[in-house]
Amino acid sequence: MSRNYKFYNRSGLYFISFATVYWIDVFIREQYLSVLSESITYCRSEKGMEVYAYCFMPSHVHLVFRSSNDDPSGLIRDFKGYTSKKLLKVIENNPQESRKEWLLWMFEKAGKKNATVSRMQFWQQHNKPIELWSNKVIQQKIDYIHNNPVESGFVTNSVDWKYSSARNYQDDHTVLEIDSDGYLFGLTKH
Repeated sequence: MSRNYKFYNRSGLYFISFATVYWIDVFIREQYLSVLSESITYCRSEKGMEVYAYCFMPSHVHLVFRSSNDDPSGLIRDFKGYTSKKLLKVIENNPQESRKEWLLWMFEKAGKKNATVSRMQFWQQHNKPIELWSNKVIQQKIDYIHNNPVESGFVTNSVDWKYSSARNYQDDHTVLEIDSDGYLFGLTKH
């Protein structure tokens, strides 16, 4: 991993993105997206994860988060480890998954290329954490996260993407709670 992409400030606020191996579009089924949202909820209540913005895309996840336990690296490592195992099991046991054999073959193929993986690899290893140091930069990253589904052509309005904190910023907390709607940083809703 590049020295530019590390969690240097253990109590800092970070923007991270991480993707499935080969950028596979896994998150196109509700039950797979639910694993992510349930895992975030668990990490918020039990592991000190503070989430200020998020977006789950078909092949990747964006977060603006902080670790209240001053261990952002360990928190993301545990999140990715747990969700990897859980998602592989859910895919294996999903009778409606038409791509099951291909998906598992691709995860196994990725695992064979990585000496640190015993069998299958779900997530790419890097997170590319970027520490956020000002309200302007925080707002830029939140706007980027919220506009990702629009830029990808999935929706025309960011609040229409179900798995995005853009909805939280419009007082819709039905999918996932976040820790702030921007007021913590002196930001306003838009």
